[in-house]
Amino acid sequence: MTTQYDNRLTGQQPHGAPKGTATDNALSIIAMVLGVLSLIFFPIVFGVIALVLAIIAKTVRHERLAVPALVVSAVGLIGGMVLGALLA
Repeated sequence: MTTQYDNRLTGQQPHGAPKGTATDNALSIIAMVLGVLSLIFFPIVFGVIALVLAIIAKTVRHERLAVPALVVSAVGLIGGMVLGALLA
C-alpha cells in the first residue's frame, strides 16, 4: 500500500530519519541496573546476569549503550565482591 503523496510504502521511514527508539537499548539498561544492584546485593548473581545481558546487547543486538553496560556490570561484579569481602 502506497501513500497518495509518493511511492513509498506506508510504514517506511524516509532517508535520514532516525532509526530506533529508547526501547532499542532495553538489554543495556537492564544490565546497568543489575550491575548497580550487584554492588549491594548478591554480586555473583546480579553481576554475572548483568555481564551476560551486556554481552548479548553488544554482540547480538548492537545496542548503543552496550559498552557502558559492560563497564557498569563488570565494576558492579568486581566491586561487589571486594566490598563483600571487606565487610565480611
